[in-house]
Formats: sequence, structure tokens, C-alpha cells
Amino acid sequence: MGDFIKIHMTLEAKIQKILDNIDDASSDDIIEIIKQIQPQFRSKLTTEYLQGKIQKISDISDGVEKKKQCTSLLPYFDWYLQGL
Repeated sequence: MGDFIKIHMTLEAKIQKILDNIDDASSDDIIEIIKQIQPQFRSKLTTEYLQGKIQKISDISDGVEKKKQCTSLLPYFDWYLQGL
């Protein structure tokens, strides 16, 4: 049942859940949300930057470093929640 709720949460709710408890958030969840909000940024430069960051993070094998790099993307969650 938890998966059902997780699947049907709004994007805003997923973002807020991660921001509320970053320690329990997985790198994959953070990257997935970044991929979902990336096309909504108005600047092509921003979307290209995020694409590069996603690729760089995806190439990291060390879980601790991957999480550290993912947390550097959290300001984009805030921008999304504030209406870009």
C-alpha cells in the first residue's frame, strides 16, 4: 500500500517529503524529481546545467558522494515550490 501512496503523491508533495527528511531520501528519488522539474525551468542554460549534473551524479559509484552531490540540487526543489 505504501507504493500506491508514493506513486500517487503530487510532485509538490514528493518534493516536500524529501525536503522534510533529506536523510531518508534516496539519491535516485532526488534525481527522478530533478528530471521531472528540469523541463519547467525557463532558462535553457539551467536545463542544460541540470542535465550535466544528473549525468555526473549518475556516474558516481560511491553512495555517500552521490548523496552529497544530490543534496546540492535541493535549491531547485525550493525554486519549483515557489513557482519557478
